[in-house]
Amino acid sequence: MAEEVWVGTWRPHRPRGPIMALYSSPGPKYLIPPTTGFVKHTPTKLRAPAYSFRGAPMLLAENCSPGPRYSVNPKILRTGKDLGPAFSILGRYSTKTLLTPGPGDYFPERSTKHVFDSAPSHSISARTKTFQVDSTPGPAAYMLPVVMGPHTVGKAAQPSFSIKGRSKLGSFSDDVHKARGAQWTPGPAAYRQTDVQVTKFKAPQYTMAARVEPPGDKTLKPGPGAHSPEKVTMTKPCAPIVTFGIKHSDYMTPLVVDVD
Repeated sequence: MAEEVWVGTWRPHRPRGPIMALYSSPGPKYLIPPTTGFVKHTPTKLRAPAYSFRGAPMLLAENCSPGPRYSVNPKILRTGKDLGPAFSILGRYSTKTLLTPGPGDYFPERSTKHVFDSAPSHSISARTKTFQVDSTPGPAAYMLPVVMGPHTVGKAAQPSFSIKGRSKLGSFSDDVHKARGAQWTPGPAAYRQTDVQVTKFKAPQYTMAARVEPPGDKTLKPGPGAHSPEKVTMTKPCAPIVTFGIKHSDYMTPLVVDVD
């Protein structure tokens, strides 16, 4: 009989998670952050700017300013007195009589070099006394280092070769019978001469090639004499025709002047 009370396959069991209805709490309203206000605002929503209202400032108990009891002159501004020009009449100053130069003591024509731009000018003076006992070497006393050969200073030297006389060993006058017991050494031809460009800077090399002709059509083209511009009957009725007329017209009466 107990199995017929339940409908379907559902049977009472332990809940998989906490159910809020089983607890005496105010509900789930405290678990969700609020969307209004500034404090504890939900991070999933935009928060608008919040402003606070401040009360009126507290009045001072005692006023420490002197107030408008001072009488300030209205003609005195922050830049000074606002007055018109005023002049006073004084007596003549007493000055000492001194000798001063007159107009004739000045030479204004000599002030050209000091006032205007001028070219540099040099003067030639006599030889000084210390020059006679001067023992410094002249330009001919110095010797510049050579720039050619193997003993150059501050420059890269090219390889140099020397020409010696004919060696007696291996020459036509060498006695081969005496040299059979001696050790034979290789001659100059047994060594391979090293190219200079292997150890030194390589010199520029140029090759001479044949003349390069631009690509084009090599067929024969007609010249100016192959064309006949007078034969224009293909585009015009006929070729241009030129006629020679007479100087005077036959239908005009000549002017006869009676000399008699």
